[in-house]
Amino acid sequence: METIELYGNVYASDCPTRQVLDRIGDKWTALIIGVLEEGSQRFSELQRGIGGISQKMLTQTLRSLERDGLVNRTVYAEVPPRVEYALTPLGETLCAPLAAIRLWAEANIAEVSAAQTVYDSQG
Repeated sequence: METIELYGNVYASDCPTRQVLDRIGDKWTALIIGVLEEGSQRFSELQRGIGGISQKMLTQTLRSLERDGLVNRTVYAEVPPRVEYALTPLGETLCAPLAAIRLWAEANIAEVSAAQTVYDSQG
């Protein structure tokens, strides 16, 4: 039986933590976690809350987050069926780190844009 180390090493090419880093580094994941931080949401509420996300991308990302144990999908036996998505306790541990990155992006977008303009003008 294969054992899993308590802590991985994202710098090792064969470490499964790279898959986790890919997941949480994805822009859609960060935005979905941010919306779900406010509480459980239906699919349509998530889609409305995240400008520019397609139905396909939202579906794929939610499935991946569910597979990784970060999001719970609950189906209610109603007519029509109601489905809600919510963060798991593990998913909730991502809220603060991802919020910090979102806030950094919002606070520094002007400086980043200026740097991009300078870089691009140097051709």
